[in-house]
Amino acid sequence: MIRIENVTYRYKKGKDILKDINLKIQDKETVAIMGKNGSGKSTLGKLLSGIIKPKEGTILIDDLDIAKKKNKEEIRNKIGIVFQNPENQIIFNNIEDEVSFALKDLEKREIEKRIKDSLRIVDMEDKIEEDLYELSLGQKQRVVISEVLAKQPKYIIFDEPTTMIDSKGKEKIYHIVENLKKEGYTIIYITNVAEEMLLADRIILLQEGKIVAEIKKEELLENLEILEQYDVKIPLILEVIKKLRQAGIKIDIDDYTTDELVTKIKEMIKNEK
Repeated sequence: MIRIENVTYRYKKGKDILKDINLKIQDKETVAIMGKNGSGKSTLGKLLSGIIKPKEGTILIDDLDIAKKKNKEEIRNKIGIVFQNPENQIIFNNIEDEVSFALKDLEKREIEKRIKDSLRIVDMEDKIEEDLYELSLGQKQRVVISEVLAKQPKYIIFDEPTTMIDSKGKEKIYHIVENLKKEGYTIIYITNVAEEMLLADRIILLQEGKIVAEIKKEELLENLEILEQYDVKIPLILEVIKKLRQAGIKIDIDDYTTDELVTKIKEMIKNEK
């Protein structure tokens, strides 16, 4: 479990970026952190990954205080982070070298297994011989994700991972996240893309460095006015599902892809004939 207790963060001689944040993230939970640019969501991701330290308050990763140096290595092994620009995380030209970079202390056989397994998860095993810098941004992002997975972390932070990727690449990232959820990873997904909130079990809204709302996914349809109140765009799929429910058509909130929705509507029309 991750526990954030009374955390405040400010840059030198600046205003508070995060103010008195209190939050618990349960094991195997996927949480979406949302908010406008400047709301503090990426700063929260950096705090959770240990890149920066809170000015006030405490962050505990499985009861390990992230601010204490003695816990640094153990926490680093527990948490992986994927940023929005994969090129900022890539060091090598060779995919195998990149994925194995943090695995040098392991035996060769174990390293080879982890490289193979992690590339398979992101559907990039057939690209292992290719030059990394000749891949698309979406493919590079998947290699970065495989590098994180190769370390076998318990927690994965995605910090706006689809910002620079085309629609086809985004769908592949979403598919990876869904599979990681099924595998039992705890995921913190930072985004300002409305549709991506549907990947999460719980949505945390930040505004001006404060948590202003927490909504469980299954309660989204009953709380759309909260999203509107804080200028969060409501995903079109949610609008459609709400109207269908109002019309007496039962649609589960997990049926959020357009294809699934169209299929269900066709089935209902067919059954009514």
